[in-house]
Amino acid sequence: MRLLAGALLAASLAAVAIAQQPTAPPPAAPPASPAGQMAADPLNTDARYAFILDGDTGVPLYSKAGYEPMIPASMSKLMLYYMVFERLKAKRLTMTDQFSVSEHAWRTGGAGTDGSTMFLPLNSKASVEDLLRGAVIVSGNDACIVLAEGIWGSEEAFARAATARAKELGLTASTFANATGLDDPGHRMSAHDIAVIAYRLIKDFPEYYPMFSEPEFTFNKTRQYNRNPLLRELQGSDGVKTGHLGVSGYGLVGSAVRDGKRRIIVLNGLASETARKTEAPRVMRSAFLDFETATLVKKGAQVAVADVWMGEEKTVGLLATEDYVAGMHADGVTGIRGTVVYKSPLMAPIKAGDIVGELVLSAPGVAEKRVPVAAAKAVGEVGFFGKAMMGLRGPEDEEEPTSEKD
Repeated sequence: MRLLAGALLAASLAAVAIAQQPTAPPPAAPPASPAGQMAADPLNTDARYAFILDGDTGVPLYSKAGYEPMIPASMSKLMLYYMVFERLKAKRLTMTDQFSVSEHAWRTGGAGTDGSTMFLPLNSKASVEDLLRGAVIVSGNDACIVLAEGIWGSEEAFARAATARAKELGLTASTFANATGLDDPGHRMSAHDIAVIAYRLIKDFPEYYPMFSEPEFTFNKTRQYNRNPLLRELQGSDGVKTGHLGVSGYGLVGSAVRDGKRRIIVLNGLASETARKTEAPRVMRSAFLDFETATLVKKGAQVAVADVWMGEEKTVGLLATEDYVAGMHADGVTGIRGTVVYKSPLMAPIKAGDIVGELVLSAPGVAEKRVPVAAAKAVGEVGFFGKAMMGLRGPEDEEEPTSEKD
């Protein structure tokens, strides 16, 4: 993580920090549309949807239509894996438990279909461990349905549970209609939500995550290979999932570690398997080389000095009340700007910690952020004699607020 604040973005802030005249602070601007946050597209990807997440902090680094609901195809299976892992970790399920292969699972996801399959025989039984590996490594639709039916009773019941759990996890653009990712009008996820559930899988279930990097799986004498091209094309890759439907194009959610840093990428809407094979490693390399997290302000940093009227002291420092870490393209760092907005002069008495204004932060490709600023210390009101003297002078005789220039 890049630290840009000593006190706070020293050069950028000093050049623009302005004590406003005694008028109310301007109303907050409406939130920027996530799809329009990038003034220009530094990634230049052909993917219709794209998202990059810092895999260590969970901070978004890049978005192209990343918050819009889309057809996720098999990438939505990550939600099933997460919920199965939750049950395993809570000991409500074991790897040796066995579930039966229903006719629905066999007909919808089995050998007679065009989709990914584990080739489970009708009416056979399989262990949770085999079903998970068949679902994770070779994306078997039949394995996913058997897991959903065995744990929740039906795909429909799983879909309802998954939609509710997604909301609890903050996946606000996700609704589920099945366990497989096969197209359905009620089955949608955003690239952001897919990145976040991948992040949660890695963070919450390190004991199960190595399964995602296994190169192959053999079941019932049928050997199949992991479809994730990143595992073969980019050193340091260790997951996560591909996806493809005719209506969605080719997609991938990938994760990799380099020099102790993790990045998670999501792409969807690519035109071909070849495009996915070449674009996924290119975007992952760019995620490491061209995007970074930056601390724009630290909680407690002094960001301005405000004039005080009728106070025992003429000025008081203003402190940021929270940290703000943003992800951005490396070229955008020089475009970071900060403006401290408050009603000047402040009127005494002032208590330490009183919220008196806000720091408005902006950077290329990053939505505007407003951080409340507080008085650094208490400033008492002057006595009767002092008030009389100030009343004779009037506030216009006080020093005018100035902005420091580099």
